Amino acid sequence: MRICIVQTSAFKGDIEKNIAKHLQFIDLAIANQCDLILFPELSLTGYEPTLAKELATNSHDDRLSCFQKLSNQQNVIICAGLPTKMDAKLFISMIIFQPDKEPITYSKQHLYPSEVYYFSPGATPVYLHIDETVAAPAICYELSVSQHAENACRNEASVYLASVLNSVAGVDADLQKLSDIARKYRMTTFMANYVGESGGYKCAGKSSVWHSDGILAGQLDGTSEGILIYDTTTKAVFQQLI
Repeated sequence: MRICIVQTSAFKGDIEKNIAKHLQFIDLAIANQCDLILFPELSLTGYEPTLAKELATNSHDDRLSCFQKLSNQQNVIICAGLPTKMDAKLFISMIIFQPDKEPITYSKQHLYPSEVYYFSPGATPVYLHIDETVAAPAICYELSVSQHAENACRNEASVYLASVLNSVAGVDADLQKLSDIARKYRMTTFMANYVGESGGYKCAGKSSVWHSDGILAGQLDGTSEGILIYDTTTKAVFQQLI
């Protein structure tokens, strides 16, 4: 299986412009025969908690139908970030589009302290069964909560997919945490991060993948948009900057 992580900047609060940018990256990943594509946290709006209430939607938003269409046509899984709402609650979510299936909404279960003023925690874990592989989505702060990776391991995940906004100030600590997760739980581990600015943070880039022994397999730089691809069968790594 080929997994592609996308390192991108976001148009603040502009879902339509971000969709257009996502489609460019998806086309690039498809051209490289990828099976799964992972974008950063809240990638379709940027990380903008103060705007989340007005931007929040759900997986059935007609604007997102292009992702399901591509998933069906190209047999690819697409994981994009979006604030969602249910009743009066807002969530930090990852919408997962799978070929010929209903989209899955995974909502962040463990919130960063400042996020609790805007969002509610999700209640339901998600594990993707892709052929013989189990992949566990994680959203940003969840990688710092040991229970999250432990639960992924207990559910036989061999792939850990971290969709994040990581700042220049915090990235090195989180890179080490993800390396430790890979080594401790024997999971091939991915981190898709932003570059540029979002939510008032200077984003660090350095989107990365680690082998299941915790050794860094590949990493993008701190400023460029691009993709990083990892083949779980051959362990080969490819990257392309935009």
